[in-house]
Amino acid sequence: MEKEQRIKVKNIPSDVKIVKPSAAEYDRFNPRNRIYVRAVTGLHQLLRQRIGLIGMLAFMLLPWINYNGQQAVLFDIENQQFSIFALTFWPQDLTILAFIFMIAAFALFLVTTFYGRVWCGYTCPQTVWTFIFIWFEEKFEGTANQRKKLDQRPMDFDKFWRKTAKHGSWLLFSLYTAITFVGYFTPMRELVIDFVTFSVGGYALLNIVVFALCTYGNAGWMREIMCLHICPYSRFQSAMFDKDTFTVSYDAKRGENRGPRGRKQDPKELGLGDCIDCSLCVQVCPTGIDIRNGLQYECINCGACIDACDGVMDKMNYPRGLISYTTERNLEASAEKTKPVRGKLIGYSIILFILVGALAANIAMRVPMDLDIIRDRNQLFRVNVDGLVENTYTLKVLNKAQVTQQFRVEVEGLEHYQVIGQLEFSVAPGRSHDLPLSVIIDPYDLKKPMTEFNFVLYPVTDPESQIKQSSNFFKGR
Repeated sequence: MEKEQRIKVKNIPSDVKIVKPSAAEYDRFNPRNRIYVRAVTGLHQLLRQRIGLIGMLAFMLLPWINYNGQQAVLFDIENQQFSIFALTFWPQDLTILAFIFMIAAFALFLVTTFYGRVWCGYTCPQTVWTFIFIWFEEKFEGTANQRKKLDQRPMDFDKFWRKTAKHGSWLLFSLYTAITFVGYFTPMRELVIDFVTFSVGGYALLNIVVFALCTYGNAGWMREIMCLHICPYSRFQSAMFDKDTFTVSYDAKRGENRGPRGRKQDPKELGLGDCIDCSLCVQVCPTGIDIRNGLQYECINCGACIDACDGVMDKMNYPRGLISYTTERNLEASAEKTKPVRGKLIGYSIILFILVGALAANIAMRVPMDLDIIRDRNQLFRVNVDGLVENTYTLKVLNKAQVTQQFRVEVEGLEHYQVIGQLEFSVAPGRSHDLPLSVIIDPYDLKKPMTEFNFVLYPVTDPESQIKQSSNFFKGR
């Protein structure tokens, strides 16, 4: 019999013996090996399924919702127009996009510092789509053990139709996912009609095919490989962890030593802990790790092992919580308790609060129009037959609103001037309008060769909402 080897694992007392993982367990992380995830039920899996369902429905339904006669959420890259319900953003609104990204980042940091990688386990699209693909797999191929036996069997008709049905469902769902994703960047209703009538454009078709293949490969074949070897988040997550971070953890003091026993046997008389070494926590793990070996970067905090272990504890009439969301400080044999409120969390919360306030202020102060002034570069000024100085400008007016607006332009900062051009005009939603104007002044009313002034643009229905853009009037020497 192979001699037991002692290894150091954090939070395990010195008098506890743990057998070093076998070569087969280490080989579990070989990308060529397949993990057959066993189904499990429980509170955490129910919560994960509900959160995933809400996210999936939002993703699938948003492109079909209309608002003010147009698609509610549409990121039109070609026209550089990004609509989210009542708001339409343009490249000039880049600061709003930057605030959104910063808020998402610090919210992720805050949640991770407090509750570990719950984003990965409950809301990450890779996790959600992987479990959906596993659901298709279970419907056609059966439980984890049945799937494993099916893969070991030689090809026959039963295996052929099950594999064909599974991969066919994967491909169809991947295609639907890809069409929905592209529908965020191309009008959804037109895209679907064009796709089913084989008249979809080449660029849209290329994006659908590429995204469908990526979804099929990531959720169907790569699965945990994305989490273990590709996703960068798993690598730098430890920088946000501390002794008070709640993570999925195994209570080694209570569970060791491991070993099988009968329900009516007292584990203390056998020199055993509460862990019966059933390995269910390993079988239900989507990344194939053994949580009993301590905190590992591969753990996505999905809580599947908690539900599996709680079920075993119930059957053995042991208290739940052998595996639970807990902190390193709670697992240590010390009187110091976990600090749910600490400096790092307070710092992240303050930054997040400031960023949310800045985003709200940017949106509140944002005016639904934009003005750009272009001077006539060929001729800075000219003197007409009446001896008056004339400067020519082109005003580019952009209507950022989702309805047609009536605008008016006025001049501020000049005296005794005349304007030749249309000062009141309408612009369709999401469109720009070029307005040529000429400003004429008597040179004796100008004290300097160059005078700075403003063009003022405002909607006729809301004169208080204004944009001022400065320009210069040249009279020459």
